[in-house]
Amino acid sequence: MKLNELILCSDKSLGNTDILGITCNSKEVKSGYVFVCINGTVVDGHKFAQDAYNKGAAAIIVERDLGLDNQIIVENTRLVYSEMCAKWFGNPADSLKLIGVTGTNGKTSITYMLKKVLESAGYTVGLIGTIQNMIGEEIVASQNTTPNAYELNSLFALMKAKGCSYVIMEVSSHALDQYRVYNLDFEAAVFTNLTQDHLDYHKTMENYLEAKKKLFKMCKTAIINSDDEYANKIISGLECKVVTYSTGNDSTYSAKGIKYRPESVDYELVSSGMINHIRVNTGGNFTVYNSMAAVVCALELGINIKVAAEAIASISGVKGRAEVVPNDKGFTVIIDYAHTPDGLKNILKTFKECEKNRLIVLFGCGGDRDKAKRPIMGNIAVHNADYVIVTSDNPRSEEPLSIIDDILEGMKGATTPYKVIPNRIEAIKYAVKNAQKDDIIVLAGKGHETYQILNTGTIHLDEREVVAEAFKELSE
Repeated sequence: MKLNELILCSDKSLGNTDILGITCNSKEVKSGYVFVCINGTVVDGHKFAQDAYNKGAAAIIVERDLGLDNQIIVENTRLVYSEMCAKWFGNPADSLKLIGVTGTNGKTSITYMLKKVLESAGYTVGLIGTIQNMIGEEIVASQNTTPNAYELNSLFALMKAKGCSYVIMEVSSHALDQYRVYNLDFEAAVFTNLTQDHLDYHKTMENYLEAKKKLFKMCKTAIINSDDEYANKIISGLECKVVTYSTGNDSTYSAKGIKYRPESVDYELVSSGMINHIRVNTGGNFTVYNSMAAVVCALELGINIKVAAEAIASISGVKGRAEVVPNDKGFTVIIDYAHTPDGLKNILKTFKECEKNRLIVLFGCGGDRDKAKRPIMGNIAVHNADYVIVTSDNPRSEEPLSIIDDILEGMKGATTPYKVIPNRIEAIKYAVKNAQKDDIIVLAGKGHETYQILNTGTIHLDEREVVAEAFKELSE
């Protein structure tokens, strides 16, 4: 492919250069590659432009004059990188029907539910998300909730080649802000909710909101949780079709007659001229919202309600989302990804209603991330659980005890008993070995993750394995 097929180039000689690859990572640059200098949150790619030049980069895309004879100056390298990657792979997204799901909580569950519904309707479906990427039944490892532009278009191309009709994506606020999904057209986009998270990056809730709102300026139909306090701000000014769902207020679709059980929920999905029963094999109020979002989106895509309802009822659960760890010890262990204040409150309220003895929560907070939510989560824990174990999540470069101290600030004055065990493996084993009959233990924060990021590096940590080992030690 010629350079001028990827980007407008005033230098005809440079524009006719054969391009062998595109990257924004200077370590990947080879002779004949285009290197795009992106000013990231930690490192400015412009610092590596000379190194890329020395490696034989055919062209270097920059936002300022670096004095290189093969540089092309543009206003926004992130945007240009996204455009170039799409062209490099032949604009594969144009042949796919894209569905985007954004919000603080619920994205993963909704995408899995919707994938099941669309597959039940006979479609081959691609999925891009937090736990993993999928092409039909093929699993592809995932590094970010929304991949960078090159990886994303590579996935689109592979999904197109393997016959996918639909691609369902979790679309993060970072991806929207960083133009990773720039110039994509979505058939439908779902807004779940907006609660405090990622303020280390966005700084304010208003910035966080504006990043999320970008998705709904790229879609044909916006599907909005109108019970969320930010719903009207998301809807305001949209030119696309807007459909709302709720459990109480006046909306396009409503859930009525909700019946909660520890392991499931039932409700009637009501809209103009339609009432249909929905059953989901996961408990909790959040399950109502997640399943409504998936079903409503499917209906707006033209899927039959009976197909959608049967598909939702057939789902056993999503890994790391209110996941029950089977055991015969007389108590319940739940693994959940809850890592935000709202997520933690929701999972604890759900199982508080089910408890026969104590509700125990084990959690920590991530390092190098939004510090403001730490005391808030500590406060939520002591006011919604009967016993709290404060431990580490992914401390990254921070000292675990420093993070824990921030959490404990929010627990001051509370009478709920708690214990601090910085080592997460030891903390989980302590929780299991000290559990009483009919206790419910919620291991919050890690969910589907099978690793832990420490200041010394990344280690393997699958909470299912730790719990199993603790059960074994109990039996010895």
